[in-house]
Amino acid sequence: MGLWQRLAGRKAENPAAALYAAVVATGREPDWYVAGAVPDSVDGRFDTIASVLAIVMLRLEAEPTQAAAEASARLVECFVEDMDGQLRQFGVGDVVVGKRVGKIMGLVGGRLGAYRDGLAGVASFEDALLRNLYRGEHPGEAALAHSAGRLRALHAALAEVELDALLAGRLA
Repeated sequence: MGLWQRLAGRKAENPAAALYAAVVATGREPDWYVAGAVPDSVDGRFDTIASVLAIVMLRLEAEPTQAAAEASARLVECFVEDMDGQLRQFGVGDVVVGKRVGKIMGLVGGRLGAYRDGLAGVASFEDALLRNLYRGEHPGEAALAHSAGRLRALHAALAEVELDALLAGRLA
């Protein structure tokens, strides 16, 4: 944020804001929690949004351009700002927020690696989902297959979306 924006009290619009809004909207769709049996809780919603975010970040990572790298950085900024606000709403104080956001970013980074390997066939994608989306609790074969299929389909669909459309919030 520039000096003038700080002095005027205005915040510049993050160019990845529409993309982040689409990530959150996708992660809040009811079928994750009904057919996918992800717990409909604060943790379950975080895990779902973080999983969708990881798939979107893998799409950005696949495009070796400066614009994609910038979009990825801006998307992470949106996520951090959102998580910071959420933690503060839950009553987490200033001293602890930074540490918690750091831990959250580590969780997203872990998903990136696990999902990258799972989607590439280097490791089991379903095992990665069990650890990261379901926190080690097996939801049943049908629910796991639903979530795995949904994330695989999103990954495949994102490969066809141009960067400008992606930044505008079009995920598929």
